[in-house]
Amino acid sequence: MPEARPISVSIVFRSLNEEKWLGAALDACKRQILEDGDVEIVLVDSGSTDRTVEIARSAGCRIVHIKKSDFTFGRSLNYGCDAARGDYLVFISAHCIPRHEHWLANLVAPLVKGEADYVYGKQVGHEVTRFSEHQIFAQYYPDFDKIPQEDFYCNNANAAIRREAWAERRFDETVTGLEDMVLAKAILKDGGRIGYVAGAPVLHIHEENLSQIRRRFYREALTLREIMPEVHFHFGDFVRFFSAGVFHDFAEALEQRSFFDHAGDIIAYRFMQYWGVYLGHNEHRVLSRAQKERYYYPRAKRGAETERADDTLNSAPLLAQGGDKRS
Repeated sequence: MPEARPISVSIVFRSLNEEKWLGAALDACKRQILEDGDVEIVLVDSGSTDRTVEIARSAGCRIVHIKKSDFTFGRSLNYGCDAARGDYLVFISAHCIPRHEHWLANLVAPLVKGEADYVYGKQVGHEVTRFSEHQIFAQYYPDFDKIPQEDFYCNNANAAIRREAWAERRFDETVTGLEDMVLAKAILKDGGRIGYVAGAPVLHIHEENLSQIRRRFYREALTLREIMPEVHFHFGDFVRFFSAGVFHDFAEALEQRSFFDHAGDIIAYRFMQYWGVYLGHNEHRVLSRAQKERYYYPRAKRGAETERADDTLNSAPLLAQGGDKRS
């Protein structure tokens, strides 16, 4: 019998001024144990002005550049996938750090075994992560696998796909967010399978200010209403979900004996979250080019500004059972 061909994996990062955490993310990726596997790292940069590209080049990454004028969420990923050589394409945020050396092997295993076409892994918060964000991570990313799962929830902050599954459809280059869910929905429609891998965790570092939080939920709600047009989010829903989110987080904070440390931030976060969702679902105009650039390229200088590129997990809280649920 002929020898099995080594597994070929390409890890694709998207970046804009991510020098703060990129080095740690790349170091963790390079420590991965993948038996009989070849791994490359590709970085798609959309105009960093800090040391992001220098750090990536020093780590041996292949660098792909996309012009600011050409950037969209899906297009940047398509650039990276086109440049990648791997049979399995792995996506990870430049501010996500794999938590152990078996992250990569565990993440691609369902693809290699033919159990799924597109998978996403567990995410946990960092010490700088806001309290409410920790609660969202805990809800969306349980400690058990779902392979396959019934819905099309997916998150490119920590995900992998078979090259064939991507090449047959490619990422939508027009959406203002949730390009992962758009593709996952198409895969499911064609009879493919989506999966969740609890054993492939990353530490996801969010450092957004309140206006960035609102902007994230807003732009992703614009896409959600296209892929789920049957869902409507009215002002009464805003009041109901905001109240439920605050109540849930207050209860958790009380249980953890940290209520007074987090109460104010819980109210502010949940307000921006659901207000952004409300605005996005009830916006009836087409975004101008200037507006698109504002949402794609936030003004903040911190690395967290690239939440625009890959943090899709929180955009559809309206489907939650007692909290946040996107699919």
